[in-house]
Parts: sequence; structure tokens; C-alpha cells
Amino acid sequence: MVRNLKWLGAAFEAFLGIPILGGLFIISMGYSPLGFMLAFHIVVLVLSLTRLNRLSFGPIVGITASVLGFIPIVGMLLHWAAAIALAIDALTTTRERSRVSTKEDPF
Repeated sequence: MVRNLKWLGAAFEAFLGIPILGGLFIISMGYSPLGFMLAFHIVVLVLSLTRLNRLSFGPIVGITASVLGFIPIVGMLLHWAAAIALAIDALTTTRERSRVSTKEDPF
């Protein structure tokens, strides 16, 4: 699940990093896509910490891109960096959970 969320985040960040289209989308929506992506990356980071017991660098770069994304050229470059970081992070994430589940914990 965490791996799929990282791929989804990479696709969103790649869309937001498109030079004119991504910028127009962010501005026309009143910068709310940056807030949504900030919350999304925080959720992915927390899930990565709790389910995989590892700190992921992709969501951290994504959080940085969401916070500084309102700066025109810097935001575009950060969205590109976040898309690449999330894609690499998704490729290196295993599908196995490191937590040992018990019969009492059905999830």
C-alpha cells in the first residue's frame, strides 16, 4: 500500500512540475493543491514510519516541495525533484511489512 501511494505521489508531483500547465493548475485552484499534497506526503511519511519502520526520503522532499511550491521556478524544480525522489523511493520499497502480525491484530 505504501509503495502504491509513493507511485501516486510521484505522478501527482510530476503533473505539478509541468512548467506552464502545473503552475496554472496550482494558481487557478488557489494554491490548494499544495496544501493537499502537503497532507498527502505527511500521511505517506507516517505510514512509511509505522508500517515499514523506515524513514522515507521521498515524502520529505515532497513536503519541502509543497511548502516552497509557491515560488515560481523553485517550485517547479522542487516538484521535479519530489517526483524523482518518490519514484526512486517507490522502487526501493519492498512489499513486505516488517511488523509481526499476531492473531489478535487482524490488520
